[in-house]
Amino acid sequence: MSDPAQRRPKAYPPPQFPPHRPRLFARMPPAVFPVLLGTLGLGLALRRAEAALGLPEGLAEVVLGAAVALWAFAAFGYLVKLARRGGTLIEDLRTLPGRAGVAAASLGLLLVAAAVVPYAPTLARGVLFAGLGLHAALAGLVIWLFLKSPPEAREVTPVWHLNFVGFILCGLTAVPLGMIWLAAALLWLTMPVAVAIWAVSLVQLWRRPPPAPLRPMLAIHLAPAALFSTVATGIQAWLIALPALALGAVLLIVLVSAGRWLTASGYSALWGAFTFPLAAFVSALFALRMDVTATLFLIAALGLIPPILYRVLKAWASGDLALRSNAAEA
Repeated sequence: MSDPAQRRPKAYPPPQFPPHRPRLFARMPPAVFPVLLGTLGLGLALRRAEAALGLPEGLAEVVLGAAVALWAFAAFGYLVKLARRGGTLIEDLRTLPGRAGVAAASLGLLLVAAAVVPYAPTLARGVLFAGLGLHAALAGLVIWLFLKSPPEAREVTPVWHLNFVGFILCGLTAVPLGMIWLAAALLWLTMPVAVAIWAVSLVQLWRRPPPAPLRPMLAIHLAPAALFSTVATGIQAWLIALPALALGAVLLIVLVSAGRWLTASGYSALWGAFTFPLAAFVSALFALRMDVTATLFLIAALGLIPPILYRVLKAWASGDLALRSNAAEA
């Protein structure tokens, strides 16, 4: 006969009372940063729209001021989390929403630099190089984790654009500050990386389409093409600016055509991936003086980005965003 003790059901600890409540910012979700990146991009697109269309100044600066404040508050919260337990950074980088969010957080610093250029060029320059160094360190950490991961986990994802092509955002600040050399260098360095990611991703998409919850991430593929066009326009590299915008238009048409497939799983925090590529495409259109088309897409961006921002911020405040994105807890 078997021992009766071996047949007993497994003992579980009694539920905690009162329920466990994480400390403030202890489970700060990096998944909030992609939509904040999109909001910063929307403000920069509005700034270009005001200049191109002769609109009264003010709306763009209000949006940028609010976006910078939100990004700064979220960045402060994430720094508090890291100060409590630095290992949460590695844990967040092991999940796709976390990896995208952390990359968007550091890239947000580069857009903050672009936002403050008209007011404090010296500060913008400092923020630009701080963001460049931070993002380079993050890219190195992502490579290290990739090499340490088991072979089955080594897969190229659209988030690689954020990690390894996102440096091109420096061009949005470098050009108005007169650092054409930096914008040109980053343009030539990041284009081959983006092409490689597009090629590998296309093969992966053909062989094994991503599961429905991860499909919104495919929208990230639009961002590099739009940013290449904007930066190339700034340094007057027309042989890059126009083809890059054409590629972006093709990618956007494909994404819109596949909209129902991309959103098959319903709303999630990953919808933040729709925001910053669209904002970047609007800026590229205004940069090339395609004002009528740019205005139409700007209206679309104004209808899409604020509702996603509201839902993400609401989920963040309730704690639901941290739970659904599997954010690490300090």
